[in-house]
Amino acid sequence: MTTANKITLVRIAMIPFFVVFAILGGPKYDAIALVLFCLASFTDFLDGYIARKYNQVTDFGKFVDPLADKLLVTAALVIFVERGLFAAWMVFVILAREFIITSLRNVAAAKGQVMAAAWSGKVKTCVQIAGIILIFLYVIALGGMVGCPNYANPEGAIAVVALGTGWLGNLSDGEMLMLLPTIVSWVVTLVTIYSGYDYLHRNWALVAEGATRPKA
Repeated sequence: MTTANKITLVRIAMIPFFVVFAILGGPKYDAIALVLFCLASFTDFLDGYIARKYNQVTDFGKFVDPLADKLLVTAALVIFVERGLFAAWMVFVILAREFIITSLRNVAAAKGQVMAAAWSGKVKTCVQIAGIILIFLYVIALGGMVGCPNYANPEGAIAVVALGTGWLGNLSDGEMLMLLPTIVSWVVTLVTIYSGYDYLHRNWALVAEGATRPKA
C-alpha cells in the first residue's frame, strides 16, 4: 500500500475519535475535537501532495480519499445539528449535493469519461472545512451556551451580546449568540449549492443524453 493511501486510512481512523469528543462537548473536549479535525483536514492536503509528487495515484486512493473527506465533514455537520449549531435542512442540501455529483461521476465513468474537478468544488471543500473550524473556535471562545448543552458557564458569552449595535441590538441574547454560526452555515450552504450547480452546468450533456437515449 502506498504512503498516500496509508495517510488517507489514518484520516478515516481519526473520524470516530473526533466524533466522540465532539459529542461530549465542553471546552476541553471541543478543543480536542477541533485539533483532531484540523489534523485530519491537513492529511487531506498531505496525501494528495504525496500521491502527485511521488506518482502514487491509485484507483484505491481515488475512491477512498473523497470518501474520507465526505465522512469527516458530514460527521461534523451532523454533530452541529444535534447541538443546535447548524440547521438540519442545510445539512440535507449539502449531502444532496454530494449524492448528486457522486451519481454524475458514476454515469460519466460508465461512459468511459472522467468528470474533471472544478474550481468550485475545491472552494466548496475549503469553505466547509473553514466554516467548521470557525464554529468550533467560536463555541470554545465563548465558553457558553451556544447550542451546546455541555457548557456549564454561559456568563462568559454576555460580552458578545453587549457588542450589538444598531439592528444587532434588537436581537435577543440567544439570537445574538447564534449570529456567527448562522452566518457561517448560510455561507457554507450557498457555496455548496453553487458548486453543485457548477458541476451540473458543466456536465449537463451527460444528464440530458441519459434522459433521451436508452441504454444500449
